[in-house]
Amino acid sequence: MDTDILVVGSGHNGLVAGAYLAKWGHRVTVLERRDTIGGAVCTEEMFGGYQMDVGGSAHFLIHHTPIVEDLELARYGLSYIPLDPFMSAPFEDGSDLRFYVDLDRTVESIASVNEHDAEAYRNFIKRWQPLNEAVFELFVKPPTGRSIFSTFAFRKLHENRRDRNELLRQLFQSYGRLINDTFEDDRVRAALAWWGAQSGPPPIDSAGAEFIGWHSLIHKKGPARPVGGSGMLTQALAAYIRDHGGEVLANQEVDEILVENGRAAGVRTVHGDIWTAKRVVANAHVWVTFRRLLRSWLPPDLARRIDTIHVGNGFGFVVRAAVDALPKYHLARTAPDELHKGIQLICPTPQYLTDAYADYLRGEPARDPAIVAMTFSRIDATLAPAGKHTLFLWAQYYPYRLRDGGDWDAIAEREARNLFRVMDRFAPGTSDQLIDMYIQTPKVISEKHNMPNANVMHVEMVIDQMFMYRPLPELSNYATPLRDLYLANAGMHPGGGIFGAPGYNAAHIVQRSFRRRRR
Repeated sequence: MDTDILVVGSGHNGLVAGAYLAKWGHRVTVLERRDTIGGAVCTEEMFGGYQMDVGGSAHFLIHHTPIVEDLELARYGLSYIPLDPFMSAPFEDGSDLRFYVDLDRTVESIASVNEHDAEAYRNFIKRWQPLNEAVFELFVKPPTGRSIFSTFAFRKLHENRRDRNELLRQLFQSYGRLINDTFEDDRVRAALAWWGAQSGPPPIDSAGAEFIGWHSLIHKKGPARPVGGSGMLTQALAAYIRDHGGEVLANQEVDEILVENGRAAGVRTVHGDIWTAKRVVANAHVWVTFRRLLRSWLPPDLARRIDTIHVGNGFGFVVRAAVDALPKYHLARTAPDELHKGIQLICPTPQYLTDAYADYLRGEPARDPAIVAMTFSRIDATLAPAGKHTLFLWAQYYPYRLRDGGDWDAIAEREARNLFRVMDRFAPGTSDQLIDMYIQTPKVISEKHNMPNANVMHVEMVIDQMFMYRPLPELSNYATPLRDLYLANAGMHPGGGIFGAPGYNAAHIVQRSFRRRRR
């Protein structure tokens, strides 16, 4: 069987790459090992009528790319519901913070707990927005030293040298320190630190300020949630590829990438089927791609380099629950159910988050985990039967490799119940509403999504593995040392999350290779 472009894996980055290449006239074939399409952006029906995401749920980043509009995905069934407030933070004393797309409304909410921090937040957003507008332009192009230098030379910032130097200094700070230096109320600090932690690195890591700095752009373009579940994005992308003459095939696990005459010539599936192609685009994890799928080709020097990529020890644990009712937070203000329109940050103090990370460093599950509660059935009635709801609880920090060889299967139920114990502190009675649940331990995440070490960002989002160093300098341009093999996964620039930028950038590099060959 022959095709122009062969995409290994149907994660959203692979589908984005395939969709653009199909748009440009190439025959695209996507091969997926599982029986469902979408990789880690996938929604499955469970418990008799509940639509449960089994991977990423929060669509914050993709709206800062041209992908949805370029591919006219609304024509293929993708419809978004805005989240506003996009996130909130309830506390045990009845106070809460609400972050709206509208900056003034957010400042007003913060002022209800701390007047100083309200004004500090306004200044923080205005200070960091110009830089991050430039950074996000960089995210949708291949990383080079020149483009990065021009961005961090602050071409979009004020010409005042003192301002530039101060912002440069802050860029090298940890986001925890930046938050502590900027705000004085522990509730504000905790909410923002927990939000910054969603990419994985802890608040203490140096040069991590951008993990909270990019937050400034949400007030320019807020997040939204696909009607029907997170997986509606990948379903729309697959429909686009099929509508443009391509194929997206499930139950087609690739066993090996075939190499002929020094180039990636196609693949062989576990069923023994051979597919040939002009270009192969690997959406699989970089370790899976090189260690497993290229096991017969991998040169020793490159193998050693691949082994140095820091994948880390996972960090997330999630419960997908069917519930009778959503959490009832004890709030002093009116409209408590407004919090259900976005994600809810359960983290009372910065020290609470630090303690959870300390447990992780010991190789143990967090005793008191910070939680992101997601209540999307509040705004999307298609997710649950009438009168019922879905509740997703994402928590950190949880090591994939447990201390002393611990067994995740043995403690999964205990850890899931612990999440509900924490929720009951902030929303009494939440655990009483539980109907059923699907528990995704780090082991389950790793096995279901073929993610080594259960790192949902594929490789650690640390400064030495970002931009033109992601995942290695020699792989950062989406091309590989093996001719006609390209990479489109979360391990590539700019990183993980429901972004699509790695796939978008990879598609442009593949298209450029066809133009060069023609010349």
